[in-house]
Amino acid sequence: MWHNARLLNFAANVLFGVAGFIVACIVVLSALNSSMFPLRTLSIEGDLQHVDAEAVSEAMANGSVGNFFAVDLEAVRASMESIPWVRRADVRRQWPDRLNVHIEEQVPIAYWGDKSEEKLVNRYGELFSGVSEQALPQFTGPLGSEMQIAYRYAEFSEMLVPLNATVLQVLLSPRSAWQLKVTMKNQPALTLMLGRGEGDKSDESVCQRLARFVKHYPAMQSQLNRNVQYIDLRYPNGFAVRVPEIEKKSGNV
Repeated sequence: MWHNARLLNFAANVLFGVAGFIVACIVVLSALNSSMFPLRTLSIEGDLQHVDAEAVSEAMANGSVGNFFAVDLEAVRASMESIPWVRRADVRRQWPDRLNVHIEEQVPIAYWGDKSEEKLVNRYGELFSGVSEQALPQFTGPLGSEMQIAYRYAEFSEMLVPLNATVLQVLLSPRSAWQLKVTMKNQPALTLMLGRGEGDKSDESVCQRLARFVKHYPAMQSQLNRNVQYIDLRYPNGFAVRVPEIEKKSGNV
């Protein structure tokens, strides 16, 4: 073996290669633990209304930030997403000493259940913890139905545009029956019973019932010339109306 020049050259090359690899590992480890590449700048991007600098600084500390090479981007991301009102964070390095964090803040569209629960629903139909000063509608339904209710809310709101009606509440019962509470200019809140949706062997869908209400409500309101409190739309060829003034005169409460 020791007299074989080719074999000796091969062995020497292998040893040099191993030595080079070890040196490279040492260099990399030194760089990872070196103070020569500190992170000097933290850039926070995003349309932020509820996330403040103090919360971000605390999250950065919890993310165990190292130098430019050693920083654990996944740990920083997870720490950022633990901040209330942060839906998602994207963390990237920028040479030589910058860490860019783009934050997508939660955008609430409704309260979930009672306001005291401090639960909100975002525009993706996701539930999160928080308190908002905005005037938001209320969603109520079985847990897990948040996305379904958010979708229906957008659909119902669009259908009610001709009446300039604002949805105050969307309720989905455990038996999949829909109820809306809406308000219109110079009128008290109005409850709409829509009943169950598609798949319940009904002749009409929920949207068809609401469309019928939108079409006929102005004429009905003009004829009654009274404020309406409750409308049951679950009838195939019409709807039942509750008028408080008439009920009081007749003795029904």
